[in-house]
Amino acid sequence: MSALSLEGRVALITGASRGIGRAVALRLAAEGAHVIALARTTKDLEALDDDITELGGRSTLVPLDVADGVGIDRLAETLFERHGRLDVLVGNAAILGVLSPIGHISPNVWSRVIEVNLNANWRLIRSFDPLLRASSSGRALFVTSGVGHEVVPYWGPYAVSKAGLEMLVRIYAAETAKTMLRVNIINPRIVRTEMRAKAMPGEDPASLIPPEAITDVFVELSLPNCRHHGEVIEARASV
Repeated sequence: MSALSLEGRVALITGASRGIGRAVALRLAAEGAHVIALARTTKDLEALDDDITELGGRSTLVPLDVADGVGIDRLAETLFERHGRLDVLVGNAAILGVLSPIGHISPNVWSRVIEVNLNANWRLIRSFDPLLRASSSGRALFVTSGVGHEVVPYWGPYAVSKAGLEMLVRIYAAETAKTMLRVNIINPRIVRTEMRAKAMPGEDPASLIPPEAITDVFVELSLPNCRHHGEVIEARASV
């Protein structure tokens, strides 16, 4: 893989300020992409921007809640005006909610998890599909979890949201099968993140691989010559 395999590509990454999203943003920038980094926390985005600049990369910061549908629509309009297309969309932003018996979860928590993890990704598809199709090789990647297709007690909101996401993306892939757009799902497996630490507080973080180690698959699925479509692909550590 060349040092600048994504040169000239425009890539939008949600949840870009920390964890997997941050690692992917840095990697795509290092590969030459202009990164559109979306996250809620301006301070964390600015730190990411500093690191991308240090790499010699380019980024545009978007301090926005991914569940703000009107804001997502406005962002799509702005990207159309500036770039006329979107080459890579990485739907990564997600929240855990709570680990609890289904009947004990508050409606507010349930609704927020579904809104961020599922509904927001539908809104991304709705808003950015025209821009992805305007690219000569649009790529849409969405991040899932093993609990999206395995029954794990107490993971209700998160698991249901990821199961819904997988079906949403599979349908989108089926609807775009005869286009140049490639749509795939990535399962990062077990990675050292704040969400993982919250879910497994007794686990030693040092025993887990860092997010930086699984970014190869994001680059490979973002390349213009990628042929994968409608697949769930497990990330493998490169180190």
